[in-house]
Amino acid sequence: MSDLLWLTDAQMARLEPFFPKSHGKPRVDDRRVLSGIIFFNRNGLRWRDAPKECGPHKPLFSRWKRWSEKGIFARMMASLAADHGEKTTVMIYDKVGGAIGPSRRPNDLKAHRTTSSFAGEKGGTLDKRGRAIDRTKGGMNTKLHAVGDRLGRPLDKLITAGQVSGYVGARARCSSLPDVEWLSGDRGYDADWFREALEDRGIRACIPGRKQCKRPIRYDKRRSKRRNWIEIMFGRLKDWRRVATRYDRSPTVFLSAIALAALVTGGPISRQTAGTSA
Repeated sequence: MSDLLWLTDAQMARLEPFFPKSHGKPRVDDRRVLSGIIFFNRNGLRWRDAPKECGPHKPLFSRWKRWSEKGIFARMMASLAADHGEKTTVMIYDKVGGAIGPSRRPNDLKAHRTTSSFAGEKGGTLDKRGRAIDRTKGGMNTKLHAVGDRLGRPLDKLITAGQVSGYVGARARCSSLPDVEWLSGDRGYDADWFREALEDRGIRACIPGRKQCKRPIRYDKRRSKRRNWIEIMFGRLKDWRRVATRYDRSPTVFLSAIALAALVTGGPISRQTAGTSA
């Protein structure tokens, strides 16, 4: 298939240190299986619809499920992104993803109905089940919080229930921010405690004040306009069907899909060109 992404030798060399050791029977071809997993996450197909180039679908699914639950894809993303070399500016952003029903905003993500089929009592919260799904105006949602560099390359990520404020994601990511000069964000991150936390880290905040704020907030307007790079990053992630549409109930597996998409679309292994099968 011409659109089947095939990992190159350079990409495999960067990923192999994160592969778990094989015990007993050797694993099947890692390049073929990982290339198939990427194909499925990008296109959102059923596992049994595997193209013949990927081989049988059962090894693909079992490898994806097992490595996702062990956090291997998330560790790949975290470890490789740590070598980003960014010293100037990082950007923070969050986006809500719908879990069922039509989206009320054009930028909302959508997800499959099966992710919220365990809704339970009417009006209750689903986040208590540990699924990171909750009810918002647009339906049942998951929110993705992410940090990217000034070129829109993903550096860090976190998922929460849809009702969780962006402040919570900012508080969780604040201690893990890289040592840079600036952090750029939208009005949703306008909070005194967040600005003070950034100042304690030696990071200057480029965050406009809320419209109802009585005192004017000074910020670098030219730098703030370049926040569109992280929005472009989210758009690239949405091109992957298993990110734009949450098919996985498990938040660990869903986070693995986001990590894999980030690695290939704008992360470290995207800098080596992937091949395609004829």
